[in-house]
Amino acid sequence: MEPLSARGLPRLSWIDTLYSNFNYNTDGYEGDAAEDGKSQDGSETLPYIDESPTMSPQLCAPQGPDGETVSPTPPEGLLLGDTEKGLEMKKLVLSGFLASEEIYINQLEALLLPMRPLKATATTSQPVLTIQQIETIFYKIQDIFEIHKEFYDALLPNIQQWDEKVTVGHLFQKLASQLGVYKAFVDNYKVALETAEKCSHANSQFQRISENLKVKGPKDSKDCTTTISMEALLYKPIDRVTRSTLVLHDLLKHTPKDHPDFPLLQDALRISQNFLSSINEEIDPRRTAVTTPKGEARQLVKDGFLVEVSESSRKLRHVFLFTDLLLCAKMKKTAVGRHQQYECKWYTPLADLTFQTLDESDSCPSIQVLPEHEIEEMKIKISVLKSEIQKEKKAPKGQSRVDRLRKKMNEQESWLLLHSPTIPFRIHNKHGKSYLFLLSSDYERSEWKESIQKLQKKDLQTCMLSSVELQVLTSSCFKLRTVHNIPVTSNKDDEETPGLYGFLHVIVHSAKGFTESANLYCTLEVDSYGYFVSKAKTRVFRDTTEPQWNEEFEIELEGSQYLRILCYEKCYDKSMLNKDDNEIVDKIMGKGQVQLDPQTVQSKNWHMDVIEMNGIKVEFSMKFTSRDLSLKRTPSKKQSGVFGVKINVVTKRERSKVPYIVRQCIEEVEKRGIDEVGIYRISGVATDIQALKLAFDTNTKDILMMLSDMDINAIAGTLKLYFRELPEPLLTDRLYPAFMEGIALSDPAAKENCMMHLLRSLPDPNLMTFLTLLEHLKRVAEKEPINKMSLHNLATVFGPTLLRPSESEITKAQHITSASDIWSHDVMAQVQVLLYYLQHPPISFAELKRNTLYFSTDV
Repeated sequence: MEPLSARGLPRLSWIDTLYSNFNYNTDGYEGDAAEDGKSQDGSETLPYIDESPTMSPQLCAPQGPDGETVSPTPPEGLLLGDTEKGLEMKKLVLSGFLASEEIYINQLEALLLPMRPLKATATTSQPVLTIQQIETIFYKIQDIFEIHKEFYDALLPNIQQWDEKVTVGHLFQKLASQLGVYKAFVDNYKVALETAEKCSHANSQFQRISENLKVKGPKDSKDCTTTISMEALLYKPIDRVTRSTLVLHDLLKHTPKDHPDFPLLQDALRISQNFLSSINEEIDPRRTAVTTPKGEARQLVKDGFLVEVSESSRKLRHVFLFTDLLLCAKMKKTAVGRHQQYECKWYTPLADLTFQTLDESDSCPSIQVLPEHEIEEMKIKISVLKSEIQKEKKAPKGQSRVDRLRKKMNEQESWLLLHSPTIPFRIHNKHGKSYLFLLSSDYERSEWKESIQKLQKKDLQTCMLSSVELQVLTSSCFKLRTVHNIPVTSNKDDEETPGLYGFLHVIVHSAKGFTESANLYCTLEVDSYGYFVSKAKTRVFRDTTEPQWNEEFEIELEGSQYLRILCYEKCYDKSMLNKDDNEIVDKIMGKGQVQLDPQTVQSKNWHMDVIEMNGIKVEFSMKFTSRDLSLKRTPSKKQSGVFGVKINVVTKRERSKVPYIVRQCIEEVEKRGIDEVGIYRISGVATDIQALKLAFDTNTKDILMMLSDMDINAIAGTLKLYFRELPEPLLTDRLYPAFMEGIALSDPAAKENCMMHLLRSLPDPNLMTFLTLLEHLKRVAEKEPINKMSLHNLATVFGPTLLRPSESEITKAQHITSASDIWSHDVMAQVQVLLYYLQHPPISFAELKRNTLYFSTDV
């Protein structure tokens, strides 16, 4: 993060701002770095920014071999054909710019407003500021205001009376010719900022003025004024000079070459670029070294934190993809207060880069994967820490403990980020060097691969960087990076959205846009603890261009903010199978991501949406149930069914020891689902689960036929749903506190006595059902090498379902904290209880009841 000033705003030198905001290249341009059309202070930014995440380390116009500036030429093809459409686009560009000019003029006016009274008091016996200080702080603001007011007043009637004969080029040419005023402002900017800050510290009256400047809203805006600091307003001219240049690019794109405006706009752009180039040369002439072998500006296309396997161990790296090379760096530790720096670990030209092929997998280093239960345990520890941090925030004088807890959570989240990714992304250098990264999602791997392959289609030349060039490029990474912090919760501000905790219901309806018939399916991913996890998968819709899945899934969210949908073509060719278990050989047809907006998804109604991916459109719906609601159990009003009905009522009616639904689901899973990867973890289709629920509730005669035809994940999901919907958990509300205390005992003998006594204390139907489930889950875990489900994984899935706090416990605790915090704190213990019994030697119902242990009968 950037160092903060006394008022909390990023302290950027003006040249940093220019470098970070401006990009020029022959393929287009990249605009302001602000996101979602908002600048730092919340005002609107230009709505026509190129979406490609490229940024140039230079501010100069392209140069010819003799060093002279080349006149810019708009991209070919943009002006051909529909002239009328081009002129309409030009009007839209101008209208957007005019609206932002109005905002800018209001901001300059807000700066000038205190200047006059400050000048008036400067000659009195009690001046707020001296004349010299006033002139330093407000240097050239009046001139800049007048230039833009004149420009605005001249441009406005042209937009209002728009037709194909309107010319505006002369206005932009005049605006560009007055950039000398900006040069003077820019030269003084740093001194103005320092003077304003010193005056604020020395004079409380000026501090109040400088922190509460009122900016008028646009004429048609409902909001009359907004409050902005002087520091933020002084930044506006720095920002504006680059934006005006960006607009000229877009105007040229949509102005026919034979239009009178074209040469005038071209001249205005030339002046603007020369102005920016001259600033570059004065500040840092070495920046010209950051170019490609063909003399073009080297741009950053993509960057992010990846886990590299280096010397058989995992290392967190920041990887930068430039237009002609891939650079892998690590953050260097620097003295407190100094800027962060990167150290280049390696780089490879894209011209020399190739990807892993299937028959090369034997030569790649093996990937060390931690047991999944260690990953799950760490997630639970982080959840508990989050809960503790929230409690400490409310406590008086709890800040020091909050800081300690945050530090601990940062360490644990960083560990998780390092050890959880397992999907390999291998690249090779033609000269024999190989590199291996691990990613958490096939989505990321596809994005990186597509970005590199897109760049490789261009006429790339191999390059060798000198030590100076490499040093300059690596140091530029700090300013160019788009991902600033490793993606962990502890790096976020408290004001940022914490994500959603609970259950997301998603229906994947259909897809369109395929040109050829294929066997198609989708997977769903959500983010959790800094990385993405695959949560559900539709069935394969065979040989079609318009698959109609209409499948519903229930996905558990753990602080999630995004949902991703990936569409694949299923590969049935056995010869294409990869020896590496983690490789996906199915072809990605498209991928897309949507943000989980709490207000949208938390409504009771379904929210329908469409994700567009490379010409393919996937239609889906979603709604969300919070963790608080999901903790509550609602008894069934129909006692004739099995879901939501007490277990003793069901077994008595059926004259059985274990409910029929439990026995049948277990039998089917053991028959054909015990080898299924992620059995009980991967969500089944919700509509299939609801169909099975209805069948069991109405005792349908065809239930066995339905079970044999149904997807195995739906059957596993039905069993989980049955236990979740019991009016009270299988291990009962009454015994819950005792289970929590028993699992916390340190002495093995005391724990054994307690945990066995608690089982004997269960009602017979509950105990028999629990023991039946226990032996089934042990048999599932025996197949862990195939199904990837260990005892700990199964305990994580079933523990919080079989053992939960009662309604009264939740209500009582909610006076102190939220239901989500209760869940976070208790879930580790719930998992440990089930894990204890899963790891225990076989427990016989008869032997358990026969043996009398010397233990108190009070529970």
